[in-house]
Amino acid sequence: MIALPWTLLALLSFGYGLALTYGHLGWLSAISVFLLLVAGVAVRQRDIPFARNLGHGLFIVLALALATHWLPGFYNGRAIDPQRFTDNAVSFAMHLNLDKPLIGFWLLLVCPWIVGRRSLRLSLYATVLALTLSAMLALGGALLLGVIAWAPKWPDQAWLWLLNNLLLVTLVEEALFRGYIQGGLTRYLKDRPYGEHLALLLASLVFGLAHAGAGWQWVLLATLAGVGYGLAYRFGGLGAAIASHFGLNLLHFGLFTYPMLAG
Repeated sequence: MIALPWTLLALLSFGYGLALTYGHLGWLSAISVFLLLVAGVAVRQRDIPFARNLGHGLFIVLALALATHWLPGFYNGRAIDPQRFTDNAVSFAMHLNLDKPLIGFWLLLVCPWIVGRRSLRLSLYATVLALTLSAMLALGGALLLGVIAWAPKWPDQAWLWLLNNLLLVTLVEEALFRGYIQGGLTRYLKDRPYGEHLALLLASLVFGLAHAGAGWQWVLLATLAGVGYGLAYRFGGLGAAIASHFGLNLLHFGLFTYPMLAG
């Protein structure tokens, strides 16, 4: 049996507690929790492959709905009111979401294989190299496309942004896109030529498409960043992917226009 990733679960629990401090839950949120439990039971049973597939399908639908805040019962509190961190930036606001972290809990509890454990030394190497590559591709590309500019800062709300981004955004997104999608595709394509490479590229593309609401530039930049995170996951496990993703977000927030230049 694969051991549960207790460290990541503890971090996610802390992040969820942070979100609960600012938000509220309605009784309708129990519907989402119940459906996730049904999906988890279906996926964990070993006797009926068809039921496992249905469980994964139900989870994917629920993950999309939770990530886009479609499901009722979650009243996500606003932690940062709309404001410009620099004069030339678009306005930014931040909510502490109560729905999206459920994706991470489900993945870590039902599919602990997504962690992809590696030695600490290998994870550190993978993080440094992947972060360097992602920064060159994504931040360098954003500078060339003119969507960000050099703008060092550390506003008063930075520490709250930091906790939210690490615990409620990056951890959940990497568990989903790298652990579940890339890891799952890798397992499915393991006997096919270039299966690991294809899994990495497909997961990166899906990650890029998840940013379509911000425009084609961010689809491209997120896809390029996803390649770096995918390499971190492949060679350093989920921890390296989370660290690489969070490191890039922190560089973007602290040193460049955030989230992007105003039109």
